[in-house]
Amino acid sequence: MTGKPAAERRTGLLNGFAAYGMWGLVPLFWPLLKPAGAVEILAHRMVWSLFFVAAALLLIRRWAWLGELLRQPRKLALVTVAAAVITVNWGVYIWSVNSGHVVEASLGYFINPLVTIAMGVLLLKERLRPAQWAAVGVGAAAVLVLTVGYGRPPWISLCLAFSFATYGLVKKKVNLGGVESLAAETAVQFLPALGYLLWLSARGDSTFTTEGAGHAALLAATGIVTALPLVCFGAAAIRVPLSTLGLLQYLAPVFQFLLGVLYFKEAMPPERWAGFALVWLALVLLTWDALRTARRAARALAGKDSAPRSSVLADTTGVAADTASMPSEANPLEARP
Repeated sequence: MTGKPAAERRTGLLNGFAAYGMWGLVPLFWPLLKPAGAVEILAHRMVWSLFFVAAALLLIRRWAWLGELLRQPRKLALVTVAAAVITVNWGVYIWSVNSGHVVEASLGYFINPLVTIAMGVLLLKERLRPAQWAAVGVGAAAVLVLTVGYGRPPWISLCLAFSFATYGLVKKKVNLGGVESLAAETAVQFLPALGYLLWLSARGDSTFTTEGAGHAALLAATGIVTALPLVCFGAAAIRVPLSTLGLLQYLAPVFQFLLGVLYFKEAMPPERWAGFALVWLALVLLTWDALRTARRAARALAGKDSAPRSSVLADTTGVAADTASMPSEANPLEARP
């Protein structure tokens, strides 16, 4: 009886590693699309993603959500906002990688959990534990150090972190599954992106038909690059605990950082190392606090197994409420770069 759950967990872990590994290695892909500019690449990503996600939905025969979504104008408006925000995130990320700022882009996804927590406090009035406050404070200090190191605020990192944190906040309100949500968002993006590509082609500035079949195939593959990690993530999310996904999410920016330093040979003077070290310290604090809180909650629930039912219900409701009030360190990265 225990073999099947163990096999399911292994399958989930493999899919999780695959998803975050692909997201972490994607900086190797965007430079292959040159001489296409960042906006053209972004538009192709939007157009081709819809085709591949629609194919995935046809395969799994999951369409019931679409009729429900079309009958809810408020939810449609939130999907439109999510599409706009992730467009900014994708566009800045593609531009940063192809402009030689892979390390700074990776920083954006390192500090994203800290920004998510800060937004939870400011916008949702959530209460933080002392370790979370300490992590946010160390993260703020890291941004100051990096501002000195770069000679300017790390605006690429901040833009990526804030746009993705905003995207996560909107997605929480929309409450759609990963594939369904991406399908709805790319449907919103499709016509503007297609219109831009047609306009670019009419001007003679499109690279899709002028750089050969290989280049056109690579541009079309942006849809696979978007959809495939999401499919793996979805397979992982239903098989492994959220806390495990929360730890796996750091693989992507770690891979991006290593690529920036070791492969793209980006400069890392001492002050930048100091700034990154502070960010990593903040993430260690955050992760330690999240794991400790999860263990305490699990022990509290296990200890109530023999208690009267009414007492168990009262205590578990309290634990659930406290957990719901906390920002999510796991942050399912459903539309990562």
